[in-house]
Amino acid sequence: MPKRLSRARPGLPAAGALLAAASSFRLWLLLLLLPVPGALGAGLYTPDDPLVVLSADTLERSIFNSSSAWVVEFYASWCGHCIHFAPTWKALANDIQDWRPAVTLGVLDCAEASNQKICSDFGITGYPTLKFFKAFSTKPEDGVRLHHKRDDIRSLTESIITSIESHEDQWPPACPPLEPISAAELHDFFHTNNVTYLALIFEKEDSFLGREVTLDMLQFENIAVRRVVKSNEELVRSFNVTTFPSGVLLVKNGSCSSIPVHVDSRPLYTDFLKKLPGVVRGDTFKPTVLPPVPPTTPGPWKVIDRRKLYMADVESAVLYTLRREATRYDFLEKEQLSAMKQYVAVLVKYFPGRLPIMNYLRNLDFWLRPKTNVSKSEWEEALRNKNELPNAWLPENPTWVGCQGSKRGFPCGLWTLFHLLTVQEALLSPQPHTPPEVLPTMRGYVHYFFGCRQCADHFEAMAAESMNKVRNKDGSILWLWSRHNRVNARLAGTASEDPKFPKIQWPPKDLCWSCQITINGRLMWDERAILRFFKSHFSRGNIYLDFLKVEKGLRVRQGRDVEERDYEADRKLEEGGGGGQETGRGDGEAFEEEKKRTERKKSGFERSGSLEAHKPSIVKMNTKTKELEENIVDLDTFSEQHFKSKALKMAGQAGIRNSRSKRDVGLVRMEDRGHQSLDYDAAWWLLQQKGLGAQHIVGIMEESEKEGGVIQRRSQWFHILGAGFSRLDVSLCIVLYFLSSMCLLGMYTFFRMRMRYRKGRPGFLQA
Repeated sequence: MPKRLSRARPGLPAAGALLAAASSFRLWLLLLLLPVPGALGAGLYTPDDPLVVLSADTLERSIFNSSSAWVVEFYASWCGHCIHFAPTWKALANDIQDWRPAVTLGVLDCAEASNQKICSDFGITGYPTLKFFKAFSTKPEDGVRLHHKRDDIRSLTESIITSIESHEDQWPPACPPLEPISAAELHDFFHTNNVTYLALIFEKEDSFLGREVTLDMLQFENIAVRRVVKSNEELVRSFNVTTFPSGVLLVKNGSCSSIPVHVDSRPLYTDFLKKLPGVVRGDTFKPTVLPPVPPTTPGPWKVIDRRKLYMADVESAVLYTLRREATRYDFLEKEQLSAMKQYVAVLVKYFPGRLPIMNYLRNLDFWLRPKTNVSKSEWEEALRNKNELPNAWLPENPTWVGCQGSKRGFPCGLWTLFHLLTVQEALLSPQPHTPPEVLPTMRGYVHYFFGCRQCADHFEAMAAESMNKVRNKDGSILWLWSRHNRVNARLAGTASEDPKFPKIQWPPKDLCWSCQITINGRLMWDERAILRFFKSHFSRGNIYLDFLKVEKGLRVRQGRDVEERDYEADRKLEEGGGGGQETGRGDGEAFEEEKKRTERKKSGFERSGSLEAHKPSIVKMNTKTKELEENIVDLDTFSEQHFKSKALKMAGQAGIRNSRSKRDVGLVRMEDRGHQSLDYDAAWWLLQQKGLGAQHIVGIMEESEKEGGVIQRRSQWFHILGAGFSRLDVSLCIVLYFLSSMCLLGMYTFFRMRMRYRKGRPGFLQA
């Protein structure tokens, strides 16, 4: 019997190679989940810098009742101007570190959530803010703004000296006299001061050289420095000084010599004096030592898809604008309050948020409308998530996904939110050719509330230049796109650029290959292609819920689980006794509002007659351009509707709420904007029960329309369940399936023809 040869099956790796591949995959996955140093929440300063890194716990106990004057920079780590200014502030700290303990420099990051309240208490409304606190300050109001002409070391040192001299009533004990010396004081100087050397700096009245050198030599023993102004003719004649600035060195033994420096150079004077015999640095000064500020622990780096828009980013931007930016002010009134009202109203109208967030924004808008002024305490109370309103909340802390990075976060999220709102306005407005309302609202918000004041000034300059020329909704999309690219071009390669996310002209070709065209060798933008891309990229169908903390986060914190709701509260709500509205509303108004809400809740929808329901759109290119016509089906809209259909079917099959009526399922409701919005929390929970992922379910649903009261089925489409896969993945699967089917068909045809051939050969039956 012949031996059967054992051969390895082709295409299958050996066991060792398979194990190695598995190990490599685990290592790769581990590297993805490891925190990236400096990637998230990193401040601009470290304890290694020659300044004091303050926190909410150490700020007041450091500067209040301190024998040193303090200069504190209040900054935000995401602020572009703060990032540009940080090297200057570090250089200043290094330049005047010998001025301690007379003057101490500190920094506080107001972008940290734990520092938000203390920054608000100290009246910080923009970044960066420099405040001078005189010695023995006792309250935040003692801090005064440090006014400086330019962002350079010389201008800052002069401003600090001027601030010290303006608070003579609270002179730092360690600070030497900075006023000019008189002839009488000079006569008895060595009798009253135990030093070996006295350096006299002859200068003009407006010069800061003498005072700077005096503070530079503060920590050194056996020497004193005093200034002599040009107007003191007696001393000028006595020492035969003819040029300013000039220096004269007096020794206790009576000798006198000129300092060999004849230019306005502070380093040359201080270097000469530090090298004198017997001049040594004293050991009495001990720098301020504070407990180290605990660093912000960065989370794992999130693997993202640039083609997607993440709900976490835009929700975090909304959260930050309301709870961080707007709460810096003691009062909201007049133009500032009007700008906030318009901003909240635009969010209610166009923001495609989840149901609880939209309920939260509607309640805030209803509460804000009649207000003529709002105090900080009233605003904070209105923004608080309330236990009596479990279906209306806003996340407590931002979660950046597509906007993650060491220097991005809020600015990136705000740009994304603004782009989203302009696109939604163009898609949903019944009058697309009328002037936009989102752009003026954005301008008002940035002008009154955006923390980076220099950034706000740049945006205001762009708006004043051309925003009034925008005539329609599509124009607002293009205006914001072009100005965003202008900002990217200005900031590319600067200190505010995140190395992991370089500032490029957007969208790049890998996202929109048709947006850039070449004409006569020049690269040009195709605005029609850009409009199509923006309306697709910033559509509701392209918003993904990845990385959101859903279901058990805020609701458990509020003491309510989704399976253990208080149905008695729901019953009271239906009877009009819910009492869940904010102060400022009458009982009758609250009853009518709750009654309407109950009716909407029973039906599961909120209808709006101003807009028709959003339908899948067919986009055609203009034939006048002589380009090839294309019919582009909006599959995102089909997918969203199919997702809702699946979620409803699964909700009906799930047995977790048998005791509840159909109104409590609450998965789909009709928004005021006229199209369906999903309660993503409930839908996502139901999908997880079925073992599905959090991404949109890819599929094409049966489209039906109602004609003459009779529902007619137009076409029967096949269903594709692609949970957790992108459209590219599903497309590849279809292509591979088709190719394999063709291969099998070819093999079948080959063998069938071969059998027919063999049957037709003579002697086949005899064999």
